Amino acid sequence: MPTVARWWRTRSDPQRIELYTRWSYYSFLVALPVFLLLAVASDRDTASRGLPLLLAAAVVTTAAALHVTRRGFADRTARPDAVGLAVAVVGGLAAVGTSLAATTDGPSPAVPWVAGLVGAEVLLAVSVVVPTRPLLAGAGVTGLLAGVASALDGNPPLAAAVVGASIALAVASVTVAFRFTVWILDVVVEMDRSRGVQLQLAVAEERLRFARDLHDVMGRNLSAIAVKSQLAGELVRRQRPEAADEVADISRIAEQSLREVRDVVRGYRGTDLAGELAGARSVLRAAGIACTVTGEEAGAALPEPVQVALGWVVREAVTNVLRHSSADECTVTLTGGDPVQLRVENDGVGPEGGAAHGHGLRGLSERLAAASGQLSAGREGDRFVVVARVPVRAVEEVR
Repeated sequence: MPTVARWWRTRSDPQRIELYTRWSYYSFLVALPVFLLLAVASDRDTASRGLPLLLAAAVVTTAAALHVTRRGFADRTARPDAVGLAVAVVGGLAAVGTSLAATTDGPSPAVPWVAGLVGAEVLLAVSVVVPTRPLLAGAGVTGLLAGVASALDGNPPLAAAVVGASIALAVASVTVAFRFTVWILDVVVEMDRSRGVQLQLAVAEERLRFARDLHDVMGRNLSAIAVKSQLAGELVRRQRPEAADEVADISRIAEQSLREVRDVVRGYRGTDLAGELAGARSVLRAAGIACTVTGEEAGAALPEPVQVALGWVVREAVTNVLRHSSADECTVTLTGGDPVQLRVENDGVGPEGGAAHGHGLRGLSERLAAASGQLSAGREGDRFVVVARVPVRAVEEVR
C-alpha cells in the first residue's frame, strides 16, 4: 500500500485526473452487465429462458465498449473506433432481442431496462470523444428503443412511452455527467500546458533582456575597438608615432568594456531584495500561482548585506516552487526586527515532502551562515515552508 501511495503522489495533477476519469469509465462499463443481470433476475421467466445468451451479448457489448473507450482516451482527437462501436451496437441489439424472445408469459419489466443499459454502455464508450449534443440525441434514441421494446413486449402504448422517456432521461443524465468529467480533464490539461508555455516565455524574456543589455554595452565599444585597430594598423605601416597612442586607447576601451560586462553580469546574477520580491510575484503569477507578499516595505531599511542574503532566499525558494511543486498559492512574509525573518510557504508539497535537502537549499544555508544567518526548510502540514533569519546587528558590526 505505501508503494501505491508513493506512486500516486509522483503523478501530476493532470495525470491523476486522467487516471480517475479513465477508471471511472472502466468501472462503470464493467458494472453495467451486473446491473443488466439484476434487472433480468427480477423476471424469473426471462432469466430461465434467455440468461446464457443475454449474458454472452452483454459480455460482447462490454468488451467492445471498453475497447472504444480505451482508444478514445489514447487519441482524444480521433473519431470513435468504428469496428468496436459496430460490435457494441450489434451486441446491444442482440441483448434486447434475446430479452424480448425470452418473455413468453406476459410483459417483462426487464426488457426496457435491458435496452436502456446497453444503450448507456454504447453512449458512455463514445462520450470520450463525442460532444454533448450527439450524446443527448443518442439518449433519445435509447429511450425510443426502450419504449418500442416495451410496447413489443405487450405493454400499453402510454406505459411504454413513459418507460421510454424515463430511461432516456436516466441515460442522458449519466452520459452527460461522464462527459463533464472528460471536459474537466481537457480544461486541466490545457491549463497545465499553458502554465508550461508561460514559464518558457518568462525564461525567454529574461534571456532577451540580458542579450539586449549586453548588446547595448558591448556594441559601441567593440565598434570603437575595430575602428581604432584599423587606424593603429595603418599608422604602424606608415611608422607614425601616433600608433602608440591609438594602441593605448584600444587597451583603455577594452578595460572599460570588461568593467561594463562585469557590471551587467553582476546585475544579472546579483540579488536585490525589492527586485527579487517583485520578480517572484511576477514569475509566480505568470505560472498561474497566486502570490502574496507581506512586509515588503520593511526590507527597504535593511542593510545591503541583509538584503542580498534575503534576496538569495527569495530567488531559491521561488525556483523550488516552480520546479519541484504543484503549488496553487505561495506566500512570502518579511518580518522586521533583529533577527529579520523571511518566510516563504506554498501549498504544493512534493512527493518526498519538499526539497529540504536539495543542493540549492544547502548552498543557501552556506550563504546565510556567512552572514550569521540560519535557514530552515520542511513540511508543515500540507504546506512546504522555508524560513530564513538574519541578525541585522551582527551584519552591521561586520561592516
